[in-house]
Formats: sequence, C-alpha cells, structure tokens
Amino acid sequence: MTEPAALNQRLRVLVGRLRRRLQDESSVQDLSAPQASALARLLLLDEPSTASQLAGAERVKPQSMAKTLTALHEQGLIRRAADPSDGRRQLITLTDDGRAAAQGARATRIEWLTDALSQRLSEPERQVIAEALTLLERVVEE
Repeated sequence: MTEPAALNQRLRVLVGRLRRRLQDESSVQDLSAPQASALARLLLLDEPSTASQLAGAERVKPQSMAKTLTALHEQGLIRRAADPSDGRRQLITLTDDGRAAAQGARATRIEWLTDALSQRLSEPERQVIAEALTLLERVVEE
C-alpha cells in the first residue's frame, strides 16, 4: 500500500508504538512513563523550566504535569525555586540524582534500539531503514 493516507496511518501508529516501547525500555527506578519523560525533557532543555513550559513541551495538561512534578520532587529528582523575574512561578531543575536517572534512562533507550536494530535486522534491511529515514527527513524539511 503506497497511498499517502495509508502510509500516514501506518507511520503514525508505528511512531507511537516505538515511542511507547522506548518509554517502557527506559524505565528507571520506580518512575512512571510521564515521570521519565519529564526528566528526559529537563535533561534535554538543560536549563530551568516552568511547569507550564514542560506541560506544553510534553503535550499534557498543566494539572497532569503538576502531579508528575510533585512525584519527582518527592523522590528528590527535581528542585523547585522561585522565578526571580516572577515570584508566582517556580523554576524546575534536575537534582544530581534526577540528572543521573535521566541519563540512565537515555542510555537504556539507546542501547535497546541499537541492539534491536543489530540483532533483528540484517545489513541489507538496515540499509533500507537508512534510505527510508533519508526520505522521511526530506518530508519533514519541506
């Protein structure tokens, strides 16, 4: 099936499944998928962020992010501080333990996908993946 609508559907389903699988593979400590994702986002940003910025970046409701951040704070993985420019807002940063957890989760995801590509696909199949990625990059860039 090469119809654009069919390709769209398959690609969206596959990307969603891959994302969920990577989240499952990267579970660190007793973190839920949203908690691990929030830590990863803070690691990626590498600067203080507000709860509303994180909620927007993770595409979740502010209330859901607040619950996630409360759990991370209780586990000592994030630090909250008043925003110097607006005392009503709090800036969220990773603690050393939070940074280690996020880096561990990232390393686990990288290792799982690398191993899966290596063990489950032949060299010619990996070449097909590389070519498909090049095409998908072109779709995104246009």
